[in-house]
Amino acid sequence: MTHGHETKHHCCCGGEKTALAAAPPKTARYFCPMCEGVESDRPGACPHCGMALEKNPAFARKRSAVYTCPMHPEVRENHPGSCPICGMALERAEGAGEAEEENTELKDMTRRFWVGATLTLPVLALSMGEFVPGWRDVLASLGRSPVTWGQFILSTPVVLWAGWPFFERGARSLVTRHLNMFTLIAMGTGAAYLYSVIATIFPSVFPESFRMNGAVGVYFESAAVITVLVLLGQVLELRARAATGAAIQALLDLTPKTARIVKQDGSEADVPLEEIEPGNRLRVRPGEKVPVDGVVLEGQSAVNESMMTGEAVPVAKEKGSPVTGGTVNGTGTFVMEAQKVGDETLLARIVQMVSMAQRSRAPIQSLADTVAGWFVPAVLAVALVTFFVWAVAGPEPRYAHALINAVAVLIIACPCALGLATPMSIIVGVGRGAQLRVLVKNAEALERLEKVDTVAIDKTGTLTEGKPVLARVIVTSGMSEDDLLRLAASVESASEHPLASAIVAEAKERELTPGPVEGFESITGRGVTGRVEGKTVAVGQVEGLMPEALGKSANDLRREGHTVFFVEIDGMIAGLMAVSDPIKKETPAAINKLHQLGLKIVMLTGDHAETARRIGKKLGIDQIQAEVTPEKKHDAIVRLKQEGACVAMAGDGINDAPALAAADVGIAMGSGTDVAMESAGITLVKGDLGGLVRALELSRVVMKNIRLNLLFAFIYNGVGLPVAAGMLYPFTGLLLSPMVASAAMALSSVSVIGNSLRLRKALA
Repeated sequence: MTHGHETKHHCCCGGEKTALAAAPPKTARYFCPMCEGVESDRPGACPHCGMALEKNPAFARKRSAVYTCPMHPEVRENHPGSCPICGMALERAEGAGEAEEENTELKDMTRRFWVGATLTLPVLALSMGEFVPGWRDVLASLGRSPVTWGQFILSTPVVLWAGWPFFERGARSLVTRHLNMFTLIAMGTGAAYLYSVIATIFPSVFPESFRMNGAVGVYFESAAVITVLVLLGQVLELRARAATGAAIQALLDLTPKTARIVKQDGSEADVPLEEIEPGNRLRVRPGEKVPVDGVVLEGQSAVNESMMTGEAVPVAKEKGSPVTGGTVNGTGTFVMEAQKVGDETLLARIVQMVSMAQRSRAPIQSLADTVAGWFVPAVLAVALVTFFVWAVAGPEPRYAHALINAVAVLIIACPCALGLATPMSIIVGVGRGAQLRVLVKNAEALERLEKVDTVAIDKTGTLTEGKPVLARVIVTSGMSEDDLLRLAASVESASEHPLASAIVAEAKERELTPGPVEGFESITGRGVTGRVEGKTVAVGQVEGLMPEALGKSANDLRREGHTVFFVEIDGMIAGLMAVSDPIKKETPAAINKLHQLGLKIVMLTGDHAETARRIGKKLGIDQIQAEVTPEKKHDAIVRLKQEGACVAMAGDGINDAPALAAADVGIAMGSGTDVAMESAGITLVKGDLGGLVRALELSRVVMKNIRLNLLFAFIYNGVGLPVAAGMLYPFTGLLLSPMVASAAMALSSVSVIGNSLRLRKALA
């Protein structure tokens, strides 16, 4: 059996480590107001952002927002803006304890788009009028010069105001030497606009190779239309990315804004949730949401926990029952004690896990990063080659054709679709997983899960309910069942193992009062010992001489599927206890589905071999390894990996943590311990194998979506670049207008985003 309890400590880097230890005494804590997870027991500066640490814990739970880039999560700012590496708009990542603030980036881009579109329409009318009968005569009557100046006046605010963010980001990319899509956009639109301005004001400086029918062509409409189309792409992208945060926002909305505190004098008052501290007594009235995690002190009710478990049937709560923040109280009322508040609640930790996973990078993204790193410089080189080839060997006007084709190359080759391909799928997929109660710790775990071919599963709490009951008590001689049970319950009361709870619960049911324990000790995989009323009591497995009758009874009980514990008193076997842990009702169907997905299933359990064989045979498990200690579970995982298997380990106990960490993908049951959850890459909130099936299916559909996005982005750039350079012109006479190139570039990004958003309905 495994004993002890868990405590968490945060390190200065914002990480989290877990240990088995007694709860430390409360001391003053200092928090960073901007960076999540940074805290210290002394004042100082944050190692991330340099801000002074704050002492007020309520303020620490209400941190300032942090904005990060979905493609480059290492970028962290305390205000909205654009990424200095790729130029993409930053997203709110942390400090989202309150409702999401207005998306200022989306609002600004939308305003620029509508103003730009309004001014661009007449520019198009002036430039394309010669193709419209009737309108051509009107323009001819005005003369070429007024029409050109009209385009100049109308397109200038479009390019220089509506498109100014692109020039800012493009300039920053040159300064930081991180060339990106905005480098190409700024150079393309800037070249077309600047050339047209010079051609309008100083047409005499251009030689004949720039003239068509005696006049120098202008491309104000190209610069304006490109700017408007890129703005449209940005608006659609920002809206789509905002939609990907719906899963987190839905989780945040589960938390009430206030809680009703019961003061020491008995009076009650509604206070903001941020002011609640551990130990506060809170009243939860009918129909209200439970504000924080805690335990019921008085009263009784039924609480709807479907947001955690997916089960619509309310769970009865009475004195001593745990309650979870965000769940909904039924018709009763109760008073609870707050135990975990702020960032420590289960709901807050789920939100943090989902948020961190959405910002993590999958290994497959390294392919896109490598390509993108070389792509922009290569495009600039292609644009220069295109310009010189057309300027030297192209038809007249050679330089005009050279400029337009070079601009088309710059615009169509923007790598935004390539950059969005992986992070958009990860963001949407992780959010969908949260809705399915599959919590992904990082994108790497999601990618590895797709490759898994072997699933190792713990028995207690994973295949079975994890809520065992004491079925039989058999004594040898000289002691009653109640006396044996009371002594065993005394030592087991210090244990957190699910099977120990069955013994303690039965003693409570029989109104037996456990005695105080001295010298308590847990022997991993063997059991527990301690001194009770002057007697040395041990409960667990035994290695000594076994009375024949007791051994036969034990074997009979194991064949029936019971788990058997022996009780030793002062070194002598005094009896046994048989505990029954029923198989979860979802388990048989889940095992069958795992087999259909082509997975091999291995059961690893510390239980007796006979009990394990009976359950394994009943469920159709491929391989059974019984009587394994936590170290042996770890070794079994390592051995499977050495045999060439890609292994996922599913477990829920502290004793499963080493195996979870050793597996290619650790999968923790949400009904289990926090240590298991910290050791795992995937957490199943409901804690059943049906969630494991959903996790496997989710990983496969997300990775398929990513590959489709990458394929589309590579094909798009591979085909579009040579067409824009004019390679089809010698055969078809076809040249790609920069406006068409801009529309295609925007469409490619929107297509990748749209494909990623399909994951919101995955596994429906």
